[in-house]
Amino acid sequence: MSRQTLRQTFGEDAELYDRVRPGYPRELFDELARVVGDRPKVLAIGPGTGQATAAMVERGWSVTAVELGPGLAEVLRRKLPTVEVVVADFDTWQLPVASYDLVISATAFHWLDPATRVQRCADLLRPGGALAVVSTQHVAGGSEQFFADVQSCYARFTDDPVGDGPARADDLPDGSGELGESGRFGSVECRRYVWEQEYSTAEYLELLSSYSGHRALTTQRRDRLYGCISALMARSGGSITKRYLNQLSVGICLHQTLA
Repeated sequence: MSRQTLRQTFGEDAELYDRVRPGYPRELFDELARVVGDRPKVLAIGPGTGQATAAMVERGWSVTAVELGPGLAEVLRRKLPTVEVVVADFDTWQLPVASYDLVISATAFHWLDPATRVQRCADLLRPGGALAVVSTQHVAGGSEQFFADVQSCYARFTDDPVGDGPARADDLPDGSGELGESGRFGSVECRRYVWEQEYSTAEYLELLSSYSGHRALTTQRRDRLYGCISALMARSGGSITKRYLNQLSVGICLHQTLA
């Protein structure tokens, strides 16, 4: 399926998405606060139901959010009534005057048009503002044997090739290349945050059901895939531990740098 089609799947069950999607380490927002100060004016792109937005609101930041999915936006408004929520496709949204201290996209930047996303984000920043891109990746660690074994389930019930499981965090690029190559930022810095989350079988299957690739499967394929995964988890005692990597890439105008 195309990027445009897959990115629509998240809004099909906004309550599920809100319930199962993880948040972000506090230290990530501490880093951002050192760059943009205590009361920045923020634009959040693709906030979902507020997994990152909530942390910024708790700090007293003024946040406007541009969300593609009406269902996700509805949950976000209910949870965070102080946030101005705009339902729009950022790729075609009419950009307001550049006035933001921070433009941030957390686990959503890859869904934007790669030909225009950096330039459009930079156009929203005031002089000295910052663009923050947060990625979330599953990396090696936690229940490593389970994640190696589960590749056979995906080979049987999806069109994905058999892999060796997730890469190690240290083997992944830092994610700063696209921002640095744009020519819009005086400097780009990257920070990494590795953490783990334990899931029961029911919790893990719900998490998978919030991912676009799993939602795009036919019901029959998805049921068989989940049956295979459940059987493997039973052998692991009914729970597994997943290791996450969040990468924060910050492009700062006018040659400002991270503290």
